[in-house]
Amino acid sequence: GRLVEKDFDISRTSGDTTLRAVYREYKTNVSENYLEIHLFWAGKGSRYVPIMGNYGPLISAVSAKPDFTPTVDSRPPSKQNNRTGTVAGVIVGLGLLGLFAGAVIFIIRKSSKAYTDDEELLNMDVKPYTFTYSELKSATQDFDPANKLGEGGFGSVYKGTLNDGREIAVKVLPVGSRQGKGQFVAEIIAISAVMHRNLVKLYGCCFERHHRLLVYEYLPNGSLDYALFGDKTLHLDWSTRFEICMGVARGLAYLYEEASVRIVHRDVKAGNILLDSNLLPKVSDFRLARLYDDKKTHISTRVAGTIGYLAPEYAMRGHLTEKTDVYAFGIVALELVSGRKNSDVNLGNEKKYFLEWAWNLHENSREVELVDHKLTEFNMEEVKRMIGIALLCTYSSHSLRPSMSRVVAMLTGDVEVCDVTSKLGYLTDMRFDETSNSSFSAFQTIDTGASTSYSTGFVAPKDSDHKPMLGVKINAGR
Repeated sequence: GRLVEKDFDISRTSGDTTLRAVYREYKTNVSENYLEIHLFWAGKGSRYVPIMGNYGPLISAVSAKPDFTPTVDSRPPSKQNNRTGTVAGVIVGLGLLGLFAGAVIFIIRKSSKAYTDDEELLNMDVKPYTFTYSELKSATQDFDPANKLGEGGFGSVYKGTLNDGREIAVKVLPVGSRQGKGQFVAEIIAISAVMHRNLVKLYGCCFERHHRLLVYEYLPNGSLDYALFGDKTLHLDWSTRFEICMGVARGLAYLYEEASVRIVHRDVKAGNILLDSNLLPKVSDFRLARLYDDKKTHISTRVAGTIGYLAPEYAMRGHLTEKTDVYAFGIVALELVSGRKNSDVNLGNEKKYFLEWAWNLHENSREVELVDHKLTEFNMEEVKRMIGIALLCTYSSHSLRPSMSRVVAMLTGDVEVCDVTSKLGYLTDMRFDETSNSSFSAFQTIDTGASTSYSTGFVAPKDSDHKPMLGVKINAGR
């Protein structure tokens, strides 16, 4: 025989109570001491959809108990006798099923409350691809320490390989960190909205239960600081360093002036610039990314970043704009030229204070002494241009720093580089006077391959210094 419970609705039948069990008793025949039960969910009866788990009844929750003594006989079984045992077995089994259904409703309601944050993520307009935790666990070989690429304030990063062969970098946010969870939401929104060849690509994420993970493309040559300062440094010739500087500038310019949302990185540094197999630079690590409205000139926030790269107004007042990142970019540019960290206590007093050392060399036309001794060949005109841009970017008054799009134009040589002539602006002006009276000396770089002509004069900062330049036609060149 065949018994079917059609359109059974657990929620409606239980009266919408959480813990009330629903019992159903059925009697059926058992032939040849064998009872076959098929349970499946037909997509009806549940108004609560869990973030993860099982849908409908489980076969493990069903059992059958006969009310007779089973016998095995060579004779054909009696339909009369089998019917009684079947009925009793089904009654017991469905009773247990009712208890299980009540428990499922309770768990689902509890889960739906616990995962409100996850539902908010799912309701975002821009959704990244989601990975399962087990998938990422397998890809990283159970997060083997041998696959660990690094560790920061908001989690560790592991190398992994997906089933399709793609190599990935998995960032695992700390468990139970409210701050980390909020930062995860910010990263999902921010990174999913921006795509550029000089920004690290986000493949997707995972947010199962307490797990919060981000999945990025894997870049085999690691970070710029490892390439410049690591034990096994990569050989970066001058042309490569100049192109790295250019690529970072373009990536940051995109973040500030072309992306659909404005993003301040807050932690631009050599360690957050990754290099692919062709040494193409990509700005990474948006764990500190902060979105802000286009109508706001700045936001005040807690200071988060790396010593040596922090702009004065941000370190002392928490005053944050894209010009905060421009300052950090200037430090990175000087590190590319010199091949040394911005902070090294092992150096003598003359070189210990990185920015002051760079300024002194520039002031005395000794820029060549700033160049990394490992570089046997370099373009002196490009070196001077890059140092001049770096000093402009690290000016103490953020309003006088160039925009990143203007930095790109200056690096290509399509826009003149204005060199700050007052040492006071860098090293002793800690009042952060936004209307500085420091004078400028403008010099036009001429591509002669050997010499550079200078013209003197006082030039006030132009409005165009702070307007996007990427929309202007750029001549051929770097």
